[in-house]
Amino acid sequence: MKLRNGLLISTLLLVALTAVSGCKKSKPLPPPAATAPPATAPAPTATLTATPTVISAGDQVQLAWRTTDATSVTIDGIGDVPSVGVRSVTPAGSTTYHLVARGEGGSADASARVTVNPPPAIETPATTMTDEQMFKASVQDIFFDYDNYDIRTDSQSTLAKDADFLVKHPDIKVVIGGYCDERGSNEYNIVLGQNRAQSTKTALVTAGVAADRIRVISYGKEKPFCTDSNEECWQLNRRAGFTIDR
Repeated sequence: MKLRNGLLISTLLLVALTAVSGCKKSKPLPPPAATAPPATAPAPTATLTATPTVISAGDQVQLAWRTTDATSVTIDGIGDVPSVGVRSVTPAGSTTYHLVARGEGGSADASARVTVNPPPAIETPATTMTDEQMFKASVQDIFFDYDNYDIRTDSQSTLAKDADFLVKHPDIKVVIGGYCDERGSNEYNIVLGQNRAQSTKTALVTAGVAADRIRVISYGKEKPFCTDSNEECWQLNRRAGFTIDR
């Protein structure tokens, strides 16, 4: 019995010593490797030049640019462009061209100023219009309704301008001719034309033109402006026309 107990104790001691020896030989695990920080994308760079920088209106300018590390490049007034390039432009006036380059690392910009000198002024000799040229440019005929010699509403503003010109040019005398369309007898249209010319003179005198500067005459239907037999043509013939009295 004692022998068995001694053997059991010896076995237990041996196991304990083996366990202690094994614990001393174990080593700790190495620390985890440090994770490297992510690489930073480089920032874009940009240059822009204009040649020449001073031009006359209508001349061309050559723009040249260069960028690095850019995914998109734009120039104001032109739009998207390659990362490197040259382009000819014709600015209408003084302009600052602005380039922007964008990339993963940010953005960069560059500018180039072009000054456009206006063309030299061209002096044109002053032209002097004759009285007749001024008269034709300023004094307009007026028109009448069928078988009528009353001044129409749409003719009153025309007569006001005619009177204004004649008042400002007191040396010009005028003949007012009364005209009619082809319908009706010669005798009737002579009277109608006279009435149209006379009502026009009365309107001018009322507006301030001296009566002794105005002479009236009736042409009836003898001098038509238009010879077609339709209302459009007849309307053109029903008028009071103005000429300088020589």
